[in-house]
Amino acid sequence: MKKIGIICKPDRPEPPKILKDLVPWLLERGIEVYLEAETASFEGVTSLPRAEMPSVADLMVVLGGDGTMLGTARLVAEKGIPVLGVNLGGLGYITEVYMDEIFTALDKILKGECPTEERMMLQARIMRGGEAIASYTALNDVAINKGSVARIIDLEISVDNTYVTMFKSDGAIVATPTGSTAYSLSAGGPILYPTIHAIVLTPISPHTLSNRPLVLPEDVRIEMSLKSQSEGVLLSLDGQVVFTLMTGDTVEIKKSSHNAILLRAGGRDHFDILRTKLKWGER
Repeated sequence: MKKIGIICKPDRPEPPKILKDLVPWLLERGIEVYLEAETASFEGVTSLPRAEMPSVADLMVVLGGDGTMLGTARLVAEKGIPVLGVNLGGLGYITEVYMDEIFTALDKILKGECPTEERMMLQARIMRGGEAIASYTALNDVAINKGSVARIIDLEISVDNTYVTMFKSDGAIVATPTGSTAYSLSAGGPILYPTIHAIVLTPISPHTLSNRPLVLPEDVRIEMSLKSQSEGVLLSLDGQVVFTLMTGDTVEIKKSSHNAILLRAGGRDHFDILRTKLKWGER
């Protein structure tokens, strides 16, 4: 890997301090460095708009948190570019490398000694009047929720053209295994091992308490149709991209043809991360 792009979380004090040492370290090893123009600059290094980074980089380094990682994963998934996440705060679920580990991690990567892990992504298509009006990719989840509306909404759920049920609820979440520890978990969904081949469908505060989360095969197509006359119902992708739905809209969700490729340079297994984040074993 000879070309590395670096994306930083905006308005954080840590990235400039890290870049001061990191950029010369990479240049000394013959690496071409590209910085995201919106958040960082460095003398003698090319700065590019974020949207152009996938066209030049062999590897992306994220200085931020899980949110910055999610945006970067969506950005580079189609190109199959691996991503290394460096967490600027507490231990993240997908940004597992600490700031003081970044040089050790990159040394392993440049030597070809760092394992990668492919994570399933979702493709969501919004259908209105029988036509596709928008399409998005998500690494964590695709969620429909009522926004600021006080009343519950009606979502008709189908899987592979087979009617499942009508969720009378605050909404629903379709999550990947990676996203099972995010919004879905807070709504009562199960934790899936990150590389398992499955999707979880979780209702949000269902009116009928017997509506429980469903774990489905990864190759199904899920359809969620908004049936109630409600305003302000929102579709969100990874909690970052938001689209306003109208009555009669259908959101079709299936496995994306692209995977996120994460570099596992921190040496921590998934249970280490869960114990730390969820405080398992503590009293």
